[in-house]
This record gives sequence, structure tokens and C-alpha cells, in this order.
Amino acid sequence: MQVILIQDVNNLGGANEVVKVRNGYARNYLIPQKMAVEASPSNLAQLEERMKQLQKKEAKLLAEINSVIAKLQEGPVKIGAKTGTSGKIFGSVTSVQIARAIRDQKGYEIDRRRIHIIDDVKELGTYKAKIDFGNGNETEVEFEVVAE
Repeated sequence: MQVILIQDVNNLGGANEVVKVRNGYARNYLIPQKMAVEASPSNLAQLEERMKQLQKKEAKLLAEINSVIAKLQEGPVKIGAKTGTSGKIFGSVTSVQIARAIRDQKGYEIDRRRIHIIDDVKELGTYKAKIDFGNGNETEVEFEVVAE
């Protein structure tokens, strides 16, 4: 029997996937547990429509991510830090400070957990950080540490 999986099932497949299983497994476990529905022509048509909508949503999201990446790469983000007499900063610059600077200067809210600083930031200067947007979309952002 062919069924359309509603959610991920271990050792069987992912959501929105059409799989062939034994009749008893489908009727006694997958369908009553609301993990799958029978692959009837109407359910297959609904699946196809759902996949089209999902592709449109992903294309829109990708376009939005690309516009954010373009905006972030226009110029470096400036981050103020307190420094000693030798030019070394007290503490270091964190992803929280970078996320706050991007929000204030570029107007985009980025989760601090998606920002990875490549080098240790202990002095004034220009550095790079990676921002991971998910689904393989990532970019490098320059930030400049300046004295407050």
C-alpha cells in the first residue's frame, strides 16, 4: 500500500514523501497515529499543491535572504569598545554586540547564535564574522572595532 507521510518516521522517510509499506503497518499504525494518509488521487493532488506552495515560500525566503546579504556586505558594521592606552580592548567583542550593531546600523534583526566570529577580537581594527541563515546560505560580514 502506498501512503503519504505527514511527519518524519524513523527508518521510513520524511514528511510529504510517498512510500510503499505493508497494508497492516499502514492501517494499524501509520494512519491511526496520524503519521500518514492513504495515497489516493485526491491526497496526491493535495500533496502536489502543498509542494508548489512550499517552493514558492522558499523562493520568497531566498530572495529576502539575498537582499539581507547584499545590505550586510555594503560596508563594515562599527562596534564601539573601551580600550586601554596600548590600543587593546577590555574583554572582547561578542556575537551579541555584533547582532546589536547590525540591528542598529543596518536595520535587520539577526539571532546572535547564527553569528560566528572567525578571529579573536582583542584589539581595534577590522575583523570578519560568518552569519549562517540556514539551508546552506551564509555570508561573511566585516565589522570594525573602534574606540568609544
